[in-house]
Amino acid sequence: MGYIAAMKTNKNPRCAPLFVGDNLALDFINSEFGVDEAHQECLSSDDAVLVWLKLAGVLPGNIDKPPQGLLALALQLRKNAKALVTAARFGVCTEATTVNQILAAGYTPRELSWNKAGNTFQVVRVLREEDASSLLEPIAQSVVTLLTGTSPDLIRQCEAHDCTLMFHDKTKSHRRRWCSMATCGNRMKVAAFRSRTKEGTVEKLTMR
Repeated sequence: MGYIAAMKTNKNPRCAPLFVGDNLALDFINSEFGVDEAHQECLSSDDAVLVWLKLAGVLPGNIDKPPQGLLALALQLRKNAKALVTAARFGVCTEATTVNQILAAGYTPRELSWNKAGNTFQVVRVLREEDASSLLEPIAQSVVTLLTGTSPDLIRQCEAHDCTLMFHDKTKSHRRRWCSMATCGNRMKVAAFRSRTKEGTVEKLTMR
């Protein structure tokens, strides 16, 4: 679902997550988006966080019941992650309190396992406990990778005036401007065209 379509469903209490960031950490930050009447909150309950993790492909096993405190910790992590990304973009310092807390408490070992369906080996996460920190640890790890392995100049926010979505610019030219060309890109280009057309009409009328 695109940004515009999501905005039209604002009255629906169930938010449709947008995965346009080309990065797990940024997609997690984008789980809250939009301004004013178009504001969307995808992490509205423990179950909603579980759904988001599943859609993002980072929920191990068949976990159907969220652990206690998942929502509260997820919101803390998102706030800290957003502050860290913003700090990196503007070259200032801020504390990685929640990220470090989850890295320490939620570390999950990896082990090599045989995938019968694909007849191949694969690396799987082994949860020590199905607690909130363990489930959110991949997000915290993604924040670390983003901040230490990506140029801050390539972490950007959509240039549409009413869009808050962030993304990692992976284009060869590094000139990506929009969260999605199909939504914000097109509508901003249409708006710019209409503005130029209107200005041209006014100018012609003035010259008469």
